[in-house]
Amino acid sequence: MSEPGMVIVGAGRAGARAVIGLREHGWQGAITLIGEEALPPYDRPPLSKASITAEGDPAPVLLLDQDTIKSLGAIWLGGSPAIAIDRVKQQVSLSDGREIAYVKLLIATGAKPRQLSIAGAGRAMLLRDFADTLALRAVFVPGAMIAIVGGGFIGLELASSAAKRGCRVTVIEALPRILLRGVPQKIADVVAARHAEAGVIIIPDAKIKSIDADAIILQDGRRIEAGILIAGIGAAPAIGLGEQAGLVMDNGIACDDHMRTSDPHIYAVGDCCSFPHPVFGGRRMRLEAWRSAQDQAAVATENMAGGDKRFEAVPWFWSDQYDLNLQIAGAPEDGVRIVTRPLKDGAFILCHLKDDGTLVGASGIGKGNTIARDIRLLELLIGKQAKPDEAALVDPDTQLRVLLKG
Repeated sequence: MSEPGMVIVGAGRAGARAVIGLREHGWQGAITLIGEEALPPYDRPPLSKASITAEGDPAPVLLLDQDTIKSLGAIWLGGSPAIAIDRVKQQVSLSDGREIAYVKLLIATGAKPRQLSIAGAGRAMLLRDFADTLALRAVFVPGAMIAIVGGGFIGLELASSAAKRGCRVTVIEALPRILLRGVPQKIADVVAARHAEAGVIIIPDAKIKSIDADAIILQDGRRIEAGILIAGIGAAPAIGLGEQAGLVMDNGIACDDHMRTSDPHIYAVGDCCSFPHPVFGGRRMRLEAWRSAQDQAAVATENMAGGDKRFEAVPWFWSDQYDLNLQIAGAPEDGVRIVTRPLKDGAFILCHLKDDGTLVGASGIGKGNTIARDIRLLELLIGKQAKPDEAALVDPDTQLRVLLKG
């Protein structure tokens, strides 16, 4: 068995950032990074977008290659997933029989796509890793008839990518509209119109009755011809390792605001965990966004190395579909009022406010980078729990940076 050191389970963006963070915060001992896949850490947002639509043979966008990992004095163990944690012995067991001792352990196992629970759903394709992306590229050929179940972000990003590759795409959504849990109606309408322009058919409020080899039958009798079926109905936190270890659960592995679990020697970050967010009244959140995972890893590793830092970063999320860029900052669901900030070329940002005027969220859509700067400034205002002047928010000629000085 190896000498005890810092052990990171999960080789996504959070895992990669954790290796760097531990060295930045002065840890000089052993670091072991354990990944379920043989590939070293790579970027996952392109998997539903550029990795599918790019010309030529795509390659994963590595966040850390093996030479970089070695230069950081870390050990990379890929392709042999962690299967158990012994909290008494402070060691992690791998599927190949190896046991890795830890001083502190970081769980960064992410989330796994949810599967359809209906007869015939076994033929539904999923997207989680680069191998899945290659499988989707292989079937996204001109004229292919694709049915995507789920009108959330991942389903719509895949619809956009399939349409770009010349497929005939139908999106089946169980709720009354797409992105119902993600964005206000005004933004969803823009997204829906852009998909319609690209030839994508969206069927809202649709329930599946059965799945055949070449079609999906809805409960109202409609038959959706589709040789390819994709499930894009969200993801569930990958908590199996934490459950096996007996850690406290609460919408994922329960952490405090230092990203520490119920075991003081074990931390968790990213999609697999929840934590109380101090900017939003201590409300427990579980965030599925790459930047949150990265920021949480930075906080967790500082604390693993002896620091005392709270996670306070404002959530931020983005989605690219066709030429549209959608961004969300903060917790729009906490707002009770919305004011609209119009921008050039039809772009706009919705500012979400509490009754007392506190800005708690911003959600916007536009082409290219038209909303990026203002979303970033609104994110800073949210972090300050500011109560900005509403007249300034809705005036596109008012520079938002002025409000930061208030």
